[in-house]
Amino acid sequence: MKKTTRPLLLTLIFILSIIFFNAGNLSDKTLEKNTSSTYNIKALKIPNSLSFAGEKVPTELNDIKERMDRELLVNTYWQSNGLLLIKRAHKYFPLIEPLLKKYGIPDDFKYLAVAESGLENNSSPAGAAGFWHFLKSSAKEYGLEVNQNVDERYNLEKATKVAAEYLKKSKKRFGTWTLAAAAYNAGNARIARNLKKQQVTNYYDLLLNSETSRYIFRIVALKEVLSNPRKYGFEFEEDDLYNLPDIKTVKVDTVITNIASFAKKFKTNYKKLKLHNAWLRENKLNNKSRKLYKIKIPNSN
Repeated sequence: MKKTTRPLLLTLIFILSIIFFNAGNLSDKTLEKNTSSTYNIKALKIPNSLSFAGEKVPTELNDIKERMDRELLVNTYWQSNGLLLIKRAHKYFPLIEPLLKKYGIPDDFKYLAVAESGLENNSSPAGAAGFWHFLKSSAKEYGLEVNQNVDERYNLEKATKVAAEYLKKSKKRFGTWTLAAAAYNAGNARIARNLKKQQVTNYYDLLLNSETSRYIFRIVALKEVLSNPRKYGFEFEEDDLYNLPDIKTVKVDTVITNIASFAKKFKTNYKKLKLHNAWLRENKLNNKSRKLYKIKIPNSN
């Protein structure tokens, strides 16, 4: 390299260094402007008395505390989802709670439905459907009608009854509601196999796959946040929450050739009727067997 070019090169390096340094400072200033001076992300204190269905969560154990902390953080700081769940819970818990009580299932299991479906009549990539996310095979095994025309996994009342039957059988088999809930996610056979293999009797002593390992903690975190929303920073007014419209029920034991026309007879429309009767999967009800169905008719918006 020639001596005359060396000073020029050093000068260029010096100028570029200043440019990059200033650009970094500008970026930092921009970030500062985009963040409120009062905005903080705080670590959460794990409550000492967490439980599920009357069964204590042993948060005094380090690994249990860490797993519980993870789910509380996720469900606290995923704010948009948390607020939606609070709103939907106000709408649907009044339907679910008396059904659980009727079938002898602890009230905490309503949070299992939240964990499964987010209180939406949706389906999973694995094909589980409805509020309680039943697979087609399990639904049919427990007596639900599932076909192209009618899918009772989307009928909240009938699906809750079937979920209760499944959970009670699991509770009888494993002895605790916590293991019954874990079996709802992983299946009775897998839970039984792992209990035997690992020579333990407690969910919190089991080493399971990632999904089932997080499952109970997620349910308990949802219970804690939805039961104490303002404690976790969720602010809302009563009129921000969702509500069900007034509903009347019509009994039908015949064929309905056109759901849209049927809806008009009751001064509603196809969309509203299908939203409240998601188990009707087509624009007709075949019903060749003359089975008695209950169709919900909304009286208002």
